[in-house]
Amino acid sequence: MLNFAAIDFETANSNPCSVCSVGVVIVKNGLVTDKFYKLIHPVPNYYSPANIRVHGLTRSDTDCADTFPEVWAEIEPLIDGLPLVAHFSRFDEGCLKAAFRRFDMNYPGYEFYCTCSAARKVFGKTLPNHKLPTVAKKCGYDLERHHHALADAEAAAAIAVKIL
Repeated sequence: MLNFAAIDFETANSNPCSVCSVGVVIVKNGLVTDKFYKLIHPVPNYYSPANIRVHGLTRSDTDCADTFPEVWAEIEPLIDGLPLVAHFSRFDEGCLKAAFRRFDMNYPGYEFYCTCSAARKVFGKTLPNHKLPTVAKKCGYDLERHHHALADAEAAAAIAVKIL
């Protein structure tokens, strides 16, 4: 796969529509051509302690951030016509669909590819697990800021270029 957009969301709580940050990496002809990162004012606007432990974001980080529709208006032209790639895409696709529903937006049926599923097929039991940092390392990408949406999108992009 040479042309795609890798995407990663972080959420404020267990509700998939509570996206609080997004990272997008645009890959054209196998090369990164653009990157996008933005904090998002989540709805519902509360942070669970478990989610804070994962990504370190809190309500004070996103209280003044744009809402999902405003942020998506910036992302949409960047990803136009591209398939989306994510590690464990079921999560990120679920967040995207939930946010579209929450804000009564028409979901355009983005095509998603999963680097976690691809890694299971390509690497099988040669890896101790198929978590993002493990697979990224196997593909030559050192993921230093796991659970930062842009860093995770960069790692997914590196994996996709190698194995998709």
